[in-house]
Amino acid sequence: MNPPDATETLRRCRLVEINTKSGNRQALERRHGRVWDHQELGREFDILGFLAPYVVARRRSDGTVGSLEFQHHPRLYFNWEEDS
Repeated sequence: MNPPDATETLRRCRLVEINTKSGNRQALERRHGRVWDHQELGREFDILGFLAPYVVARRRSDGTVGSLEFQHHPRLYFNWEEDS
């Protein structure tokens, strides 16, 4: 049996928040800066894992690992943060 996920409640709350405020690309860019669609994300990052609403990624240009958030519809990725 797997241990309980300590982040589940927080992730679920963030998922609801993101998807109830989901918007078009321009609205996300105003709130979060850079935004990627699925194809753009694949060109710039290697995805290492995900647990909605987050993905862990390695930036191809320099190997930096970090995370992004994503909304469901339209599927857009945003809020890139490098790991410290």
